[in-house]
Amino acid sequence: MPNPDLDAEALYQTLAAQVRQALSAVANPAIVGIYSGGAWLAERLAAELQLTQRLGFIDVSFYRDDFAEKGLHAQVKPSQIGFSVDGASILLVDDVLYTGRTTRAAINELFDYGRPDRIMLAALVDRGGRELPIAADFVAATVQLPPAQSLVLQKADDGRLSFTVDHA
Repeated sequence: MPNPDLDAEALYQTLAAQVRQALSAVANPAIVGIYSGGAWLAERLAAELQLTQRLGFIDVSFYRDDFAEKGLHAQVKPSQIGFSVDGASILLVDDVLYTGRTTRAAINELFDYGRPDRIMLAALVDRGGRELPIAADFVAATVQLPPAQSLVLQKADDGRLSFTVDHA
C-alpha cells in the first residue's frame, strides 16, 4: 500500500527543480540512473531536460561490497551507458540514499566506463544511516526510519511513482 506521508510525485517535482537549475550551468551533462528506482527517475529527468541521448543506467549488483553475503538479485539488468563518460559531468540518480554502499558501487562502476569530470548525486529521499562518507548534492526529502524498515519506490503502469514502507 502506498505511503501517503511520502508523496513521491511531489518529491520528484522538488528534485527535478533542483536538478534543472544546477544542470543549466554544467558543461557536458549526462544522467545515469541506478536500477530500478533511480533508473525511473533518471528517465523522467532526461526527458524533461532533453538529455535522452546522454542517459544511462547501471546495475551495481556485481560491484557491491556485500555481493558474497547477499548474492545476486533475481532481477539483475545489464548496465547501459551509450555515451562517453570521459570528461562528462554525471548526475547519478537513486531513489533512496541510505548507507551509501549502493552509491559507492555505482561510482566504482562508472569509473570502469571512463573518467568523468564530475559526479553529482541526486536522491529522492535521504533516510540517514550512512556507513560511508557519501552525501547527495540534490535531495527532495530527509526521513527517519527504523533500520528494520525500508522505503521502496514503485512505478505504476501509468508512470506515477509512490513509496511503500517494507518491514523486515
